[in-house]
Amino acid sequence: MLMKDDEIKKHVRERYARAAKFDASCCAPSTPCGCGMPDVNGESASQRVGYSPQELRSVPEDADLGLGCGNPSALAGLKMGEVVLDLGSGAGLDCFLAAGKVGGTGRIIGVDMTPAMIDRARENARKNGYGNVEFRLGEIENLPAADHSIDVIISNCVINLSTDKARVFREAFRVLRPGGRMLVSDLALRRPLPPAIRESVDAYVACVAGALVKDDYLAAIRAAGFENIETVSETAFPAELVFDDPRAPELLKRMNLSREELTGHISSVLSLSIQAVKPKTSHSDR
Repeated sequence: MLMKDDEIKKHVRERYARAAKFDASCCAPSTPCGCGMPDVNGESASQRVGYSPQELRSVPEDADLGLGCGNPSALAGLKMGEVVLDLGSGAGLDCFLAAGKVGGTGRIIGVDMTPAMIDRARENARKNGYGNVEFRLGEIENLPAADHSIDVIISNCVINLSTDKARVFREAFRVLRPGGRMLVSDLALRRPLPPAIRESVDAYVACVAGALVKDDYLAAIRAAGFENIETVSETAFPAELVFDDPRAPELLKRMNLSREELTGHISSVLSLSIQAVKPKTSHSDR
């Protein structure tokens, strides 16, 4: 039975609210709630996806929930004075890293649909004196930002949780200034997943079931009006992220899949970093 969009959104909001309140322990010890990778051999989840120890020490500890699949702020080439919008900002990790790069003349706006995440991020900003960072409650399909008001958009393993990714990219295009750029880290697929996985709420919230085939993901960005679309990095998604979850045996039973079958399907999942540019002279926003 196909999941309804509002059912997916409800489960995503609930799972990430638990992540905001209890960190990774909301699902199980050392298991992230949603996107992200487990800690392995003393290396944190965020280090595994590209954050340096120095970067992680430079931001509030409470901002790092280990829920990403890349490090978009490091790849975005941020400049002093730029206005940056983070889609699905969580507890604020990427926003706080970006804040130092744009300086006091720049501004960072984080958008998240989970009130508990917004509360945590705002408290992190307040306690640590981030005067150039603000957090807004909202959905990435309906961004709380004015047309042509943003220089750079970043996002980290959030867009694939949306049930209307094409609309997310149209909204990103709308709020970017002409010549503005977008850098997203996200999950995509080499090939489609079987219905048993696509229709699992748990797999969707873990970012796997919601992922598009890579060509379809890039096509959605292109259809929104972006140009110069480039895959900056591409790595295989580790199957252990799924199997380290203590709920895995129950999920396998529910989906009527063997461990070997699920491993084969998970091997098609990719962690991507993609950049794109809004044309300087363009057609009207889509």
